[in-house]
Parts: sequence; C-alpha cells; structure tokens
Amino acid sequence: MAALTSDAGVYHAIADPTRRAILEILIEGERSVSAILEQVRGSQSAISQHLGVLRKAGLVASRPLGRRRMYSIRAEPLMEVSEWVAHFDKFWTERLDRLGDYLRRTEGPPSGKDSRPERIGPDSQEPAP
Repeated sequence: MAALTSDAGVYHAIADPTRRAILEILIEGERSVSAILEQVRGSQSAISQHLGVLRKAGLVASRPLGRRRMYSIRAEPLMEVSEWVAHFDKFWTERLDRLGDYLRRTEGPPSGKDSRPERIGPDSQEPAP
C-alpha cells in the first residue's frame, strides 16, 4: 500500500461537504465567488474561507479578472486520494464475493436468474447507480 506522502491538507480540504460541493461546481468550469454563491449556501466570507482552504491544499487555482477573482479546479492532488481509496476496492470486492458465495450456499441461486453476483463499480461493464 502506498504511504501517505503529502500533508493532510488535501484530506482536510475534502472532508468538508461545502468544500466538496465547491469542487463539484468547479468541475463544470471556472467560477467567481458570486457564481459559486448562487449554488452553495453560505455567506461570501464563508465561501471565500473555504476557497482559501482549497487553494492552500492545491485543489483550486485563482486568477484576477478585473476586480473579481476567478477560481478553477486543480484535480491533480486528488490522484493520491484516489490511489489510496483504490486499495480498499480489493478489500470490499473480496468481502462481497464471499458474502455472495455464502448466500448462494444457504439459499441457492435465484430462480430464473443467473446465479453469478452482479458487479457494480469500476471493473464492471455497467455504470454504478
């Protein structure tokens, strides 16, 4: 398993639901604080503070545009989080496979259906719900 090499700033930044909402908004493109405020509940001061945390963690970049600042996402720091979480995918896949095996042994396969467990997620052919 990869060691946690960066400081905890990225993890701290994405721990807050408001900051995650801001990142989701910025995925759509560059936004000003006032444009973010139209989609996220909070005061301008609070949103600016959240943007400061995101900027310090390296998740958001800003540039001046006239008297405003425009914010955009920098997703690169999230790669480490993604890689760390991916290690748990194997854990859950193995656990769910064992649960499926147990259920098949105790209840038998469902009538008229394929007895293989349905896989949902990154390795499946179907998109996750």
